[in-house]
Amino acid sequence: MTSLSGARVLVVGGSSGIGLGIARRALSAGGVVTIASRSQEKLTAARQEFGAALRTARLDTNDEAGVDSFFAAEQPFDHVVVSSAETPFGPVRELPLADAKRAMESKFWGAYRIARAARFTERGSLTLISGTFSERPSASSVLQGAINAALEGLARGLALELSPIRVNTVSPGLIDTPIWSKMDPAAREAWFAQVADSLPAKTIGQPSDVGNAVLFLMTTPFATGSTIRLDGGGVIA
Repeated sequence: MTSLSGARVLVVGGSSGIGLGIARRALSAGGVVTIASRSQEKLTAARQEFGAALRTARLDTNDEAGVDSFFAAEQPFDHVVVSSAETPFGPVRELPLADAKRAMESKFWGAYRIARAARFTERGSLTLISGTFSERPSASSVLQGAINAALEGLARGLALELSPIRVNTVSPGLIDTPIWSKMDPAAREAWFAQVADSLPAKTIGQPSDVGNAVLFLMTTPFATGSTIRLDGGGVIA
């Protein structure tokens, strides 16, 4: 097993879904993990699952002063992962412009603020979570594709600016997370099965899959400026 023994790991947006899957994987590899989230309820639930092994922190990536204060009070991290985002779906001509701006503020500018303020150890890493709409656009998710592409471009540039800090991106396809829990269970399972059948991998993703990809990037010193596509083959299908 690849080890993060003793490494300080911060997962922003780590209290649920993909972020929690990343935190879980980092803990299993021996990392000293902190998850940060706006939701105290979700942070409390995560602490109940993992106990004292997990550190938690309230953090809103839209709050520039709060982000700056958080990192100023912390020791440098070995690895920082940004998974937090709220991005509503909808066609460009139907999605209210205010919602579109909030989505960009949340996912792109949130990651930008973290990259700007975070303090790293000398050979640390920063990993951003984008999404495969950056490569395979959807007519109903144009905004998500644009934001994800911007994140991947940001990561490549930061890999040069922050060197020797390594900066990478993981680009997931459909992942089974609580974000889909509002759907009717039968409809959700039918949709998952339909998507899985359309993919070369014949399955949809799990948060643990993203956790494995992030762990690879955190523990591979030669990986920087890279994007790992994790979509079951969706882009090539």
